[in-house]
Parts: sequence; structure tokens; C-alpha cells
Amino acid sequence: MILFTCFICSAVVLAQDKHIFAFGKDVFLLDGKPRQIISGEMHPARIPKPYWRQRVQMARAMGCNTIAVYIFWNYHETSPGVFDFKTENRDIAAFIKICKEEGMWVLLRPGPYVCAEWDLGGLPSYLLKIPDIKLRCLDTRYMAAVTRYINRLSKEVTPLLCTNGGPILMVQIENEYGSYGNDKRYLLALKKLWLANGVNVPFYTSDGPTDYMLDAGNIDGAAIGLDSGTSDDDFATAKKHNPNVPAFSSETYPGWLTHWKEPWQKTDTASLLKELQYLLEHKRSFNLYVVHGGTNFSFTAGANAFKPTQFQPDVTSYDYDAPINEQGQPTAKFFAIRNLISQYVPYKIPDLPKPIPVIEVPAFQLQPFTTIWKELPAPINTPQPQPMESFGQKSGFILYSTKLVGHKSGTLTITEPHDYALVFLNGKFIDTVYRDGGKWSVTLPQSSIENPQLDILVEAMGHINFAQYMIDRKGITDRVTLNGMTLMNWQTYLLPMDEKFIASLTSKYPEGFHEGIFFKGSFVLDEPADTYLDLSNYIKGVVWVNGHNLGRYWNVGPQQHLYCPANWLKKGNNEVIIFDLHQQKAATIRGVKTLE
Repeated sequence: MILFTCFICSAVVLAQDKHIFAFGKDVFLLDGKPRQIISGEMHPARIPKPYWRQRVQMARAMGCNTIAVYIFWNYHETSPGVFDFKTENRDIAAFIKICKEEGMWVLLRPGPYVCAEWDLGGLPSYLLKIPDIKLRCLDTRYMAAVTRYINRLSKEVTPLLCTNGGPILMVQIENEYGSYGNDKRYLLALKKLWLANGVNVPFYTSDGPTDYMLDAGNIDGAAIGLDSGTSDDDFATAKKHNPNVPAFSSETYPGWLTHWKEPWQKTDTASLLKELQYLLEHKRSFNLYVVHGGTNFSFTAGANAFKPTQFQPDVTSYDYDAPINEQGQPTAKFFAIRNLISQYVPYKIPDLPKPIPVIEVPAFQLQPFTTIWKELPAPINTPQPQPMESFGQKSGFILYSTKLVGHKSGTLTITEPHDYALVFLNGKFIDTVYRDGGKWSVTLPQSSIENPQLDILVEAMGHINFAQYMIDRKGITDRVTLNGMTLMNWQTYLLPMDEKFIASLTSKYPEGFHEGIFFKGSFVLDEPADTYLDLSNYIKGVVWVNGHNLGRYWNVGPQQHLYCPANWLKKGNNEVIIFDLHQQKAATIRGVKTLE
């Protein structure tokens, strides 16, 4: 009898925890009452898992009542049918449960495409192994993969819908589709897949507040997200396209993204506060993209391109000039927004959580210990170069080698190099070829060797994540010519630079070439804490700490400091490995407390 009574009590509690989120004509309704969403976006994949709760608490302490969450498909399915929702930062269900425990609702943004300055906009690069694949449409090969993804992801998120006692209020269909395509049958097919998997909360779309974007990107019955909604005119445009659903600012920008070779992008706080004041005064719901950005660890940073010869790779940091900085600390912008929101909301905004400690690390010396030329795997023979994706590689580096027959000097042209190539002749470094700008030729000098050896080492710097040039394979994507002659008979070496590869490195320096050196060093900690490694003494490459890939660095700037979270450090000795494409001499690095 006691057990039965306990069961009944639990059932009552669960039933009371279920909610109905719905649309009024102009407002959102939670259990029949108007609900203003004040959301801050953050991405679990970009945040160390031990800090998830602290980051959610920070958003709540700024005045948010909701968290918007992008899910990166390619972070969870790196090869077809092999899913991971548990390791590292991948436990999406755990993050969403933390949001609920902290009193926050959730807007789910699962893609399949998300953009987000993330590699290939979240789409898995294994799709690019199909030569004629078309993305974000009803291509049957693409849709088979999408169906597999939605079926699997639904198992993680359906129990967390508000209708089932969880915090998820709405699910977004695709992302900013009106900026890319116009196939509403595709959008409706996605909606049908979610419905078939038990997703019974409302849907929304997100598009720019323009007629053609909303015409192509919104579907009947879905709320209209505006990226961004800042004025009466924006919301009138949304109302014109569908007067029967609410519209909200699905991406209000407190910061902005930064590419390599640009200054850090900063946004004007006064203009932002003016936008937020408009939204608050008019009871408009909104989502701050992003309230906290985090980090593009490893090779996850994406890139932009708006013409065929353009390439704008994103820096490793996703600090974004957000109100909560990369290390989880409040900025002046945070407090300005908190003060404004507190004047409009009916609830008490809580105090800030305890800050995450951050430390300096005294400078320590690294030494060369091997080169890429002494770590090459078995080659793959092909008539002409093929991109990484043809071999099942998604990121890192790739080396192409051939012997020159016929022409042996002159104008060498790589069509197209994706993204940064080093050209060597008989082991001697000749020049670099950078994808951006379309200048893909170098001059090969004459050689006394009968059949000179040509080596081209290519670094992938992130798949394009936005607009029409997303079919973006890495490595050499077409051919290499010398004075117009197509060079044949290549050996290809795959260099994904994954954790297994880095762990296998052994000391072999100083033999071999002098470009592409691995440097190693260590530092000692009494107690682990966050820090930023200062790479300003190095040129271009990647850094690992205790086997964890912090991401790319490049002395063209603006980023010189790479965030290293405490959970990747340990008490005692900590090992650092750097792979630098150009550095010739050993140098020091140190730990500092800030990104800039």
C-alpha cells in the first residue's frame, strides 16, 4: 500500500511538471498565459562540461529565463551511423536537464544545418565523400542521413519536451533557410520527421527580416524568428507573411564573429541596449546570440565565403564579444544588460555564481622532437590528387607527393587549394599558397635532379558554414599543373592529427625537413585552473595540452592566446605539444589570464 501511494504521488508530481507551450496570435502562451522569452544562447559543444552549470547560472544572473541550444550534428555523428551522446561535451540530455534544474526553459536548435561559425554548419563532412551530393534539400542521399540523425537525436530530446516534463518549449526547423534555398518541401519534410519521432511542441524558423527570406524560409504553423528583430517595421514584415503566429527576435546580437587577419570584432553596447529596450518595452520575446560563445576547440571552427575565390576562416576563440566571456566571466556589457532587464521583468534576478579561477603560468621552454616528415603513414596512390573527404578524413592536414616528369620548373598552379598549402621541391620549402584571393600559383626553380620530387602539404582551416559555397572539400580539390601540364601519379598521406596520432609521436628530430616541426615542453601546477596559452612566439599551427587539442593559432592575428580549461590540466606535470608549419627555432610559451 505504501509503495502504491508513493507511485501515485510521483505520478502526480510528474503530471504537474508537464506544460503546454502554444501560440497566441501575437504572443507565446505557457499553460494558457502570455510568456515573454528572454533567452541567452550557448552551445554545450563549445563549453567544458564541468562548466555547463556555471554558464547557465551566469545567463540566469543576467536576467534570462531561457537558454537556446544549437546541436552540432557532426559533433555527434562523425561517421555514418556511429553516434556519440555521452563523451566529452556531447551529453545533450545532461545539459538540458541542468537548464531545468537551474529554472531555465530551452529553445532547441537541432538543425540539421545550424551555421554557428561551426565546421560545415554542423553537417557531417562524410556527406562530401559523395561526388554529386546536394545539401539542405531533398537529395535522397542527404535526406537518408538527415533521417538517421533526427531519429537518433529524438531519443535524447523527446523525453525533455515541456509536454513530457522537460524544459524544451520549441524546436527550430533548419536555420536561416531563406538565406540559402527556397524548397519548402524540404522544410516540411523535416517537420514531418520531428512529428513522427514524438516531438509535439511548437516549431519555429529563423530568417532575416526581409520579404524574400521569410517567403522562402518560414512554413505554415511555425513561429517566425527574426535574425534580428529590432523595430516595428521588422515585426510588421513578419506579420505580413503570417499574421496568425507570433514573431520574435531569434538572434539579437550582443557581439559578433571574428576571422583570422581581422581585428577583434566589437559591438556597440549603447546600440544593443537600445534594441533590447525596444524589445522589452513591447513585450517582444528575444534570444541573445550569443550570451556566451565558448571555444572552437580542435578543428571545429568554420569559415565564410561569399564569392568563389574568397575564404574567411574563423578564429579558435568564440568569445564573440559576448556578455559572458570565453572563460565564463561577466563583462561590462553583462552588467549593462542585467540592469536593463531588471527594470522590466517580474521576477528577481539572482546573484552571480562564484567565478571560475584563472591563473598565469610562467614562461617555459619547448624543444623540437620530431617532424611531420618522420611521422608519415603509408601512402595512398591516386592518378590525380583527391580531397580529404574522398578518403574519409574530415579535418587536419594532408600531404601530396609526386615526381616531376616533362616540365620540371616554371609556374605551378594548384586548383583549388583548400585551404593553406606549403610547396616543397626536393625537400626544400618554396612558397605558401593560401586559398583566399585566388592567387594559387608559385614558381618552381630549376633542379639538377632528373625527376624532382614535389610535395604539397595542405592544412584544412574549417569547412565553409554559410551561404552557397558550402560544398567545400579540403586538400587539393581538382588538379595541379606545371606550365599548364596536369601532373599525374600522386602519393597521398592522411594526417588527421587526432589524439591517437599525437599520442604515437616519438622523438626523431633533427632529421628531416625544417618546416612542419613538432615542439614539446611541460609546466608544473600545484592546482589546476583555467589559463590562456600565449602562442605569440610561434607562427602557425595547432597546440595540444595533455593530448587535448586547444585549436589553431596564427601570428597574423588577432588571436594569440588560446583558452585552456582546468579540466584538461592536472596537478603536477602538464605536457604541451605544438605542431608549427613554419617555426624554425624553439621558443617559450606562457599562461596568461585573458584572451587579449
